Formats: sequence, C-alpha cells, structure tokens
Amino acid sequence: MAALGWLTRRNRFATARSVLAGEAAAEAARKTAQERDAQLARVEAEAEAAPREAVKEPEFPVVGDVRAAAFFDLDNTVMQGAAIFHLGRGLYKRHFFRKRELARFAWQQTWFRVAGVEDPAHMEDARNSALSIVKGHRVAELMTIGEDIYDEYMAERIWPGTRALAQAHLDAGQKVWLVTAAPVETATIIARRLGLTGALGTVAESVGGVYTGKLVGEPLHGPAKAEAVRALAAAEGLDLTRCAAYSDSANDIPMLSIVGHPYAVNPDSRLRKHARAHGWRLRDYRTGRKAAKVGIPAAAGIGALAGGAAAAVAAHRRRR
Repeated sequence: MAALGWLTRRNRFATARSVLAGEAAAEAARKTAQERDAQLARVEAEAEAAPREAVKEPEFPVVGDVRAAAFFDLDNTVMQGAAIFHLGRGLYKRHFFRKRELARFAWQQTWFRVAGVEDPAHMEDARNSALSIVKGHRVAELMTIGEDIYDEYMAERIWPGTRALAQAHLDAGQKVWLVTAAPVETATIIARRLGLTGALGTVAESVGGVYTGKLVGEPLHGPAKAEAVRALAAAEGLDLTRCAAYSDSANDIPMLSIVGHPYAVNPDSRLRKHARAHGWRLRDYRTGRKAAKVGIPAAAGIGALAGGAAAAVAAHRRRR
C-alpha cells in the first residue's frame, strides 16, 4: 500500500485508529524474505559443553534466533533530528512550497534538536503542512525525491552507535525494522540505505498512485507504534519476549514495554527516569561518554564517540 503521513498528538491508550494505523504500517512494511536456518540448538549445546568457569552472561542478540527481531525508532534514535523536517528542507529546495513554510520547518527542527523531545503542537503542525504540500503529487515522484533528500540531509546524521546495535542484530541473523511516525516511504528509503529489513511508518492514502492528503488511520506515534509491532510480529511469527526495541522518547514506552529487551537510546528525561525505574538498558551517543559494556558490541562503543563528534559538527545550512 503506497502511503505518506506525519505526526500528531499522542493518545495515551491505543484506539481503533491506532490499531488501524499499526496494521496498515505492518502491511505496507512487510516484505517477503526467507528466514535463515536456526543455529540456536547448536549455540545452546556449545554453552552446555563449556567449562563452568567460562560461562558468562548470555550473549545478546542470540545468534540464529529467527523468532527474535529488533525494532528501532528513527528520530534522535537512529538519526539526529527528525526525518520529517529534513524531508521538508528537501521539498522546499525543489519548490514544493514557499519560504514561509520553510521558516516554520526550520523552527520546528531547531526546537526538536535543542529540546530533544517531540513537541506535539510542532509535530501536528508539520504533519498538516506536509499533507497539504504533497496532496496531488504522485507517490513515485516522492520516492524518487526522497532518495536524493536522504543523500543531501540524512546520511551524515546517522548515529554510528545505534547503527552498530542494529548491525549486531543483523549479524545474529535477525530482522531489523525501523518504526517511526515519519512517512513510510521515507522510512523505507532509510531502512534500505542502512541495510535493514524494512520499515513501519505512517501510511497516507493514495488513489491511483496519487496522494489524497488524508491518512490511513492516524500517524504511527505512541500507542500506534506498539500496535504496528504487534501486527508485524504476528505476521512474521516473532516472539516479542525475545525481541528488542530501541527509542529515545517517552512517547515510545508502549512499544518498549511489549518486548523482552527494551533499550533507551539518547533518552529524554522522562524515558531515562522510566528506564532506570524498570531496569531497562541505557545507551547515550550524544556525548563522548563510554558506552556500557553489558549487551553492547564493541563497535557500538566506538560509535558513541563518532556519534558525539557528528552531533558537534552537524549544522543546518539553507540551500538555494
């Protein structure tokens, strides 16, 4: 299902529209792929045979556990800033809208970067603006433009530390999905560029390959993300207790709460407090602090330093 959509105010509990958005995202994101042969039995046998003194904390992610997968939030978790605003800059460069709208996008992005939180009013404003901008445009056109926008504004903003965490799951033979309120088309491009399995994103209505300016359900935000993950897990035969989820925002507590391995990455203050209270693992790539050793690949620890450096030099420049 072709689609595009944006962000809005978060509901505290899943509604019928949340379920619809989640199921639509799962349907749009699911791709056919052959599962790899499970190596779990061999890994467990080797662990049993190992000397007791050599036994360490169980390795995670578990190699060959094809009933496990990883779900990554996008904005400020995988990528610095918000995808919707980077997309807005790219569309302005291609004369989709005027300077007044660009100024609003710039202000919203600046707020997001400085505050480090998703302000509902800013997000809803951005979503409504974006839907009006793309109405009447072809889905194929936005996909082609999205490829160029990724190269121009997004590629250099990927957090190396989070990218290493995703690669650890891929190396273990597990599928890795982005789960974001960004348009599913944009999310799919980013996932493919990073070598991930696919993406769950907000689905917008299109008729005959042309955007109508309406959403299917609601933006994939808050509880809707959890519904999307549940729907995809059911379709893929996943065991959520063996899955991992990663996010920076307290808005994603519903999604983080349904998996067996929740991680708070670059967390806002509310999520950090919640994570500590519930014993969730924390990862912060916004500074050069050393990453915790438990359950994190060495490459991700190195990535934390690189991620901090990237944050220091990244800056928005208006392109004519």
